[in-house]
Amino acid sequence: MDRKHQGIASNWSSMGIGVHSPLDSLVLSVYLLLVVGVGLKAVVSSNRGTVEDFFLAGRKLTWWPIGISLFATNIGIGHLMGLAGIGASSGIAAGAFEWNGIFMLFVLGWIFIHIYIKAGVVTLPEYLRKRFGGFRIQLLLCILYLFLYIFNRILLEICSGAIFLRMVWGMDVYLSTMVLLTIAGMYTITGGLGAVVYTDILHAGSMILGLVLLMGYAFSEVEGYEGLLKKFFHAIPSVVSDGNWTADPQCYIPRPDSFHIFRDAISGDFPWPGMVFGISILSLYYWCADQVFVQRCLAAKNTSHVKGSCILCGYLKLLPMFTIVMPGMISRIMSPDRVACVVPSECYKYCGSTVGCNPSAYPELVVELLPSGIRGLMLCALCASLMSSLTSVFNSCSALFTLNIYHRLRPVATEKELMVTGRFFIIILLAVTIAWIPIMKTAQSEQLFIYMQAVRSYMTPPIAALFLLAMFCKRVNEQGAFWGLILGSLIGIVRMAADLAYGSLSCTKRSRCLTFICELHYLYFSVLLFVVTLLIMVGVSLATDPISDEYLYRLCWSLRNSTEERTDLDAEVRKIRFPGHRERPGVYEQDRNCFWNIWELFCGLDSYPGPKLVPEKTAEETEEASEKVQVTEGKTEAPEEELEGKAHGPVSRKRFWRNFVNANAVILFIIVVITHICFA
Repeated sequence: MDRKHQGIASNWSSMGIGVHSPLDSLVLSVYLLLVVGVGLKAVVSSNRGTVEDFFLAGRKLTWWPIGISLFATNIGIGHLMGLAGIGASSGIAAGAFEWNGIFMLFVLGWIFIHIYIKAGVVTLPEYLRKRFGGFRIQLLLCILYLFLYIFNRILLEICSGAIFLRMVWGMDVYLSTMVLLTIAGMYTITGGLGAVVYTDILHAGSMILGLVLLMGYAFSEVEGYEGLLKKFFHAIPSVVSDGNWTADPQCYIPRPDSFHIFRDAISGDFPWPGMVFGISILSLYYWCADQVFVQRCLAAKNTSHVKGSCILCGYLKLLPMFTIVMPGMISRIMSPDRVACVVPSECYKYCGSTVGCNPSAYPELVVELLPSGIRGLMLCALCASLMSSLTSVFNSCSALFTLNIYHRLRPVATEKELMVTGRFFIIILLAVTIAWIPIMKTAQSEQLFIYMQAVRSYMTPPIAALFLLAMFCKRVNEQGAFWGLILGSLIGIVRMAADLAYGSLSCTKRSRCLTFICELHYLYFSVLLFVVTLLIMVGVSLATDPISDEYLYRLCWSLRNSTEERTDLDAEVRKIRFPGHRERPGVYEQDRNCFWNIWELFCGLDSYPGPKLVPEKTAEETEEASEKVQVTEGKTEAPEEELEGKAHGPVSRKRFWRNFVNANAVILFIIVVITHICFA
């Protein structure tokens, strides 16, 4: 495409018309048909008739599908556009968010997942019920998760998808979104986590290919990394004033520290203490206490596969700095008037927003650089990121609601009833997602990106503090955990509400919020909120009775290798209030016609006995059996490497595999440290 046609394409894109060719349409159509085929194959080939099969894929997944699925779920279309937009406005610091997450993948694979598996849980609120007892923490956390997923992650993905499809494709937002949701919902509702993970492999492949191709075109346009270093500081919009008003130079001149990760602790837009501690807290929640990611690791065959998946995902997370953030910076070089606009009227002319067009950096790059066919492939990659993120959220939300709320309300529900409920809840989520579309068409995109950052920064630190103490401080009890979570969440909500209502929406618009509330950087506030929540939890716990060790065996790190029988904290209360899970044979056994039988087979509702919902007893029995085998065979390995919990299959005793995994962990750790040093 010559420069003249590129300029025309950009103008069309800014007006929301979109530029695409018949070849692009053909590529996208073939890809969507391929997704349908892979999804249906995964649905037919998997067992989906039990809780464990539907939500944990039968705990039979190996390291490479899990690792690829973790990456595909992480890089949603909102995440992608957000990273590129921050790169265009601020430089490479956004890439540190990705690299910092690699450290937390180590924490997940080598520490947290051992406790989750030994607890024999499917969802994280279940773990907290076993750890602290009672139901109020389980319910509160489940509500917080659903809020974060529905009003943050789903909203962000739909908003970003609508922006991208409108700019690049020019399609009606309703039509394009409905097509993608129909395809994604088809295999998510019927196939469960197994179908989601295996379609994520296809999504991730197309995503990585598209990102790498666009990176190549982008760096070629600016003559490599050296050209990026020279040209980025000259990417200044030509219009910086409107009448008597002139923008502050800090709002449109690239920062002198754009190519540094660690920036001044006071004047930096990403201060280095916040990058070190604040991002670590957010990443701790994101990777170690988020149902979406932990659920995939719980579906692994054993802990060796979990570690392997974390390492694979870690290697893949080295890419976004070069395939997303830096191309976002190149987009500013190529289109400074649009991507770096600072005058509200100019921004509105280009992207329909008065507070900036940074989120459009990546779509602008796709339209300007890629030829026909490859642009269609890139569109496939973006649709893949949208579908992989949404299907993951749908499956996890369904697990949270079905196993923590519905099953609590109906403890006599059969396995099949739980499966029907889980699938029906996904349908409700699809309806909610479609309902967001009119909001996306009227809301300003930049405000929604700010909203996303606010919700994550102000709502997740209390959850991260809760899981950290639950794992490493056995003295923390239910009262301390509950009140710490309540008060920490309230503090976060107050700051979030103030920031959204009165905070600065752009560099050119001053905040009307009180200085001591809104002027504190959100990364600093995350650290402060995390510490305050920790102090509340510890303080209240010290003022109340501790939990006896007999209730905590294998539920916290210091007691992870205990062989004692654990007593359920609220076993007696549950026995009195909920007599137990009673199967009701015959309820679904009446004669069905051929069509109904085919429908049940497709949906995975064919009747056959499956494992019970709460697997703790089987986990302990498996653990005891493994210990007996160890004693008999004279094994000396540490118990945490051998005892895997329920249904995790035979334990791998291949020392080479464990050494290989650990060696790769060391190599990846060194690479991440070196990259931080190189871009410090």
